[in-house]
Amino acid sequence: MPAIRKGPDIAIWEITLECNLKCIHCGSLAGKPRVGELSLRECLSLCKDLYDIGCRGVTLFGGEPLLRKDWYIIAKEIKDYGMKLSIVTNGFINHDAIVPKLHRLEIDSIQVSLDASTAKIHDMIRGVKGSFRKAIEFIDASKRLDLPIGIITTVTKLNFKELPTMIDLVREKKVNWQIQEGMQIGGLSKDKILSKKEYLALILFIKSTQRRLSTEGIEVVVPHNTIPFSRFISNLNPYWDGCWAGRRTIGIQSDGSIKGCLTLPDNFIEGNIRKKRLIDIWNDHDSFAYNRGFTEEDLGELCKDCKYSRKCGGGCLARSLVLAGKLHSDPYCLYRIEEEFIKNKYRE
Repeated sequence: MPAIRKGPDIAIWEITLECNLKCIHCGSLAGKPRVGELSLRECLSLCKDLYDIGCRGVTLFGGEPLLRKDWYIIAKEIKDYGMKLSIVTNGFINHDAIVPKLHRLEIDSIQVSLDASTAKIHDMIRGVKGSFRKAIEFIDASKRLDLPIGIITTVTKLNFKELPTMIDLVREKKVNWQIQEGMQIGGLSKDKILSKKEYLALILFIKSTQRRLSTEGIEVVVPHNTIPFSRFISNLNPYWDGCWAGRRTIGIQSDGSIKGCLTLPDNFIEGNIRKKRLIDIWNDHDSFAYNRGFTEEDLGELCKDCKYSRKCGGGCLARSLVLAGKLHSDPYCLYRIEEEFIKNKYRE
């Protein structure tokens, strides 16, 4: 049955909550497998359902997705349906066994979590000694087989000052670099998230590093939830047309629960594929109504009078919910942060 609504650009699929690290910033509090995780048969059926709704790409996520014993079968099914395949891993696995399989899959993208240029800081953040060494070994093994490997860094106060030292590592490995800020969800406490000043500095760092490394063929990616409107920074996030949750992305928990975005809390679950077909959840008029049905009347106090509000939609919904206590009112908006600093400067 063809999808009525245009399918998502990407599905973020947590295929297991099992994990072998103890990351301070873990948003899903991973460790043990989630109760009632999908069977292989259910996963393969879900691959077809994703294809049927017109999904273009799937990112396998965790936990640590490569700990699931049948991950390769699921990944191959995704590729066999012609969808793009990405995997996010911590690299703390047997790379000799895993990397050749990724090569056979002709994977479209694999990202290794790396939060510092030294073992001391990375291992502290990841909670397991040796995690830095294993991540580097995984990157090197992937490079030897010419896999499309990249680094993904989650930035908090714990590693904010380490970013400049990571440039040399990115250059040495010649890998693309995705940078994202840690949010106050799961295990990350409020005192460890970036301040507005630090967040602005982070975006400025990313833009300057983009210019430096683009001449070497290295791509540096801004956080996907960066609101692009700014007084001073151009071409910041050209793909932004409001939060993508339930519109251009779909989140799948390992028990089959469906969200617009995995960072949203469980009261944003739209249904479970064991009780309702994915195509019916996706096409349901009432699904993801908090975002699909957005109007300017939904904007919070921070955003309702902004000239960009209609284009922006009030920013990242998960970050807005955590920091403002409501949707469509994201306080980590660069345009607003810049405005606050300008006002403070003149007061001084």
